[in-house]
Amino acid sequence: MNSFRSLSWRLQQSQRALACFARQNARQQSRQWAQSGFRRHASSTTPPPKTTPHRPTAEETIAQVREHYKQKNRTTSYYTLSVILATVALSYGSVPLYKMICQTTGWGGQPVRAHSGPEDAEELASRLKPVTDAPRIRVTFASSVSDVLPWKFTPQQKEVRVLPGETALAFYTATNTSDQDIIGVATYSVTPAQVAPYFSKIQCFCFEEQRLNAGETVDMPVFFYLDPDLLNDFNMRNVKTVTLNYTFFKARYDNNGKFVAPPSPE
Repeated sequence: MNSFRSLSWRLQQSQRALACFARQNARQQSRQWAQSGFRRHASSTTPPPKTTPHRPTAEETIAQVREHYKQKNRTTSYYTLSVILATVALSYGSVPLYKMICQTTGWGGQPVRAHSGPEDAEELASRLKPVTDAPRIRVTFASSVSDVLPWKFTPQQKEVRVLPGETALAFYTATNTSDQDIIGVATYSVTPAQVAPYFSKIQCFCFEEQRLNAGETVDMPVFFYLDPDLLNDFNMRNVKTVTLNYTFFKARYDNNGKFVAPPSPE
């Protein structure tokens, strides 16, 4: 009986050992299968090759630098050319522009032109009304001639006395004392300077070519008036004498034969 129990216990122990060995063997095989499967998956999914960025060659870099400076030089050239053209245009237009401004505003001691069109003529007529209750203003005349111009140029009258709004006519006489025909041109100014905006010329020989033959003498008229608005100007309160001065220059011409106006007096 005891021997049977002992045999039965040994069989149970053998079965347990066999079952434990089977379980351990199964676990080891499953681990090997899992590792081999991971290796196959890893070998099948290889990463894509890396792409290296394009590096410009030395020739390409030099070409880019040259193109940059070429564009920069082109912009600088355009800017310089624009400045030169603007300067040339300003130099040619400065003299006529200066005259126009001075004749319009009276700046620089230049008398104002009285009218240039029909509408201005109507305004002129409304201003040509003498202010009889205002004191008369003494207008004197002066003249000069450039050293290179062989002319004799003098006013025919020393002075006139006019009312504001009253017209006056004066004459200058010019004589060509040389044995050649000469073309002259005259500039003018008014003193004191604050009178210039109110000294208006209706007719004048200034800034126009005056041709005198050898030994010729001509009379040159000046038709003018003093604007009545000067009575409302505080700066004109103590002005009782006005001087109109003309200066004759020898006419000059450029290389194309075009007349060059003389400089305006300061």
